[in-house]
Amino acid sequence: MPKLNIDGTDYEFENGTPLIEACGQVGIEIPRFCYHERLSIAGNCRMCLIEVVGGPPKPQASCAMTVNDLRPGKDNAPPQIKTNSPMVQNARHGVMEFLLINHPLDCPICDQGGECDLQDQAMGYGIDSSRFIENKRAVEEKFLGPLVKTVMTRCIQCTRCVRFMTEVAGVEEMGAISRGEDMEIVGTIEKGLTSELSANIIDLCPVGALTSKPTAFHARSWEFRKTESIDVNDALGANIRVDARGNEVVRVLPRVNDAINEEWISDKTRYVVDGLKTQRLDKPYIRENGKLRPGSWDEALKLVAAKLKAAGGGRTGAIAGDLAGVEEMFALKDLFARLGSTNVDCRQDGARLDPSLGRASYLFSSGIAAIEDADALLIIGSNPRLEAPVLNARVRKRWLRGGFTVSVILENADLTYPVQYLGANAEGLAAAAVQAFAGKQKPMMIIGGSALARADGAAILAAAAKVALTAGVVKDGWNGFNVLHTAASRVGGLDIGFVPGAGGRDVAAMLNGGVDVLYLLGADEIDLSRTGKAFVVYQGTHGDAGAHRADVILPGAAYTEKFATYVNTEGRPQMTSRAVFPPGDAKEDWAILRALSAEAGQTLPYDNLSELRAALYVKFPHLAALGTVAAHGSLDALAHLGGAINREPLRATIADFYLTNPIARASRTMADCSRARLGAVEPAHATVQRLPTYQSVGSTG
Repeated sequence: MPKLNIDGTDYEFENGTPLIEACGQVGIEIPRFCYHERLSIAGNCRMCLIEVVGGPPKPQASCAMTVNDLRPGKDNAPPQIKTNSPMVQNARHGVMEFLLINHPLDCPICDQGGECDLQDQAMGYGIDSSRFIENKRAVEEKFLGPLVKTVMTRCIQCTRCVRFMTEVAGVEEMGAISRGEDMEIVGTIEKGLTSELSANIIDLCPVGALTSKPTAFHARSWEFRKTESIDVNDALGANIRVDARGNEVVRVLPRVNDAINEEWISDKTRYVVDGLKTQRLDKPYIRENGKLRPGSWDEALKLVAAKLKAAGGGRTGAIAGDLAGVEEMFALKDLFARLGSTNVDCRQDGARLDPSLGRASYLFSSGIAAIEDADALLIIGSNPRLEAPVLNARVRKRWLRGGFTVSVILENADLTYPVQYLGANAEGLAAAAVQAFAGKQKPMMIIGGSALARADGAAILAAAAKVALTAGVVKDGWNGFNVLHTAASRVGGLDIGFVPGAGGRDVAAMLNGGVDVLYLLGADEIDLSRTGKAFVVYQGTHGDAGAHRADVILPGAAYTEKFATYVNTEGRPQMTSRAVFPPGDAKEDWAILRALSAEAGQTLPYDNLSELRAALYVKFPHLAALGTVAAHGSLDALAHLGGAINREPLRATIADFYLTNPIARASRTMADCSRARLGAVEPAHATVQRLPTYQSVGSTG
């Protein structure tokens, strides 16, 4: 490994390490504006200058040089650099002075104030006066859509936003025009940015040129109460930080986790939180004479308990929604088992997944980070750009390195990287795999909800498993068989067996008259018009489809309002943290079920969350190992399942990325994004489930 002398001390580094990173590894901070470790090198800002001893008589950009680029000194001594010499200090003062020539002095009204790299580095590396008296330039604002607010007069042309949109998001919608002082960063289309990851450029911007439009002027950064948590808007489990002011969640920012989301989050993850304030269920409701009226907790729980006992175990059923945590699903399953019912299901989309076949049959077995090690990918019935945008960015990252092919069995979709479409019929899956994986050492396949939520979903999954075992997708040291879920609750529900037991009914059977009492744990993505005369209990957070149909509504807590476990698509348990309290009389979901069990005469044996988790971990110990992935097991049982595959084409399951759950459908920001994407035409289902729901159910939001 090459050696380098930094400020008089010798160190060793890996080949190809940029000098700016090498200094950081030994605890020496090098200021920078344009450099970012996940983007290509630009060398625009010249703020990261260092002195190379024995080199050119001028400072060098440390971002554009590696430890291998420096010549050894006399007697083969390690090359030497200085990071704080008079030459470096003068260079930094000069660069900062130039950057501030045209930068407006509007820190008091800038949303970036308190979190601004330019502000921090001007204090740390600048000087206290400027020699320039010319007028500052002004730049016209740009329209980048409903999420990103621009104040382009502040822009220092670091091009981080341009590089992110081109390289990571894969949507070339930003660029630079003109030269010199007239240079401007612009959007290349007038309709705004179309990437599902576009708002990450707000985090990347080192000044206040790009800020958050939905949360502009809500609060200063130091006023927020910051809580580390997990995103539940898809099954990826991105690590996030929830910033709250008072009892209101104002914004969500990403946390770095290289194994899952690196440091990116989707626009829905970031901006869905305004939906937490509107259409909220904040008190129990009881339907009388066709209309919902407010009720007390005691009255609502007694009514539900009476209905459950009257119907008997065989005629009651429960469906868990996409945002349910493991703890409440465990408590609900426990309660229904005590009532004598095996009619429970967490697969509200009808996915043909069977946990009895082992975890390997329903997990993203390779792990998300292993995408970067694959040399071929076959996607079956999935559009990862809409189902998991951050995962899709990881696929694009691997494609940019070269030596990587992507084949797709699905209707055509823009995935931000070139793909080979092999038709939309899963019947020829085996032949498609042979074509996609020929000569590959680490092939990978991703099976999505479009393939699983069909009558022949189990047959498709079994055929894919058989191909995986014969085509080298699963072998010693490599498991590329991956199921990509769209619901945050799905893997956790499958892990604890929240599926029909012996003689139990699944979602379709329960909806088609199979039960007299139907308990919905936040289940809104199903056709409730088929429930007939069944007594429907809805426990959830928003006045969405489930609340419209419900005979009794029990208000629960959203993911930012409770401590709950979620297992992501790769089988990694993670936990949300409470950032704010539920509104009004709403309660945490497990507590509602504990109170209901007492009314029903089947008291659950845990009085607090710690006792519930202790019982959960006894039965499912792998859920206690937060942040780790337990062993997956074998695919043999799934591969031998067999079944016939029909010729119906595979179609994407997500029609509108921005309106996929009750929180998103209550969000004005998500509605704006949906209209912008669809050319200002709001989808019909969005209009049905917005203000009329709020008015009929009641809310404090």
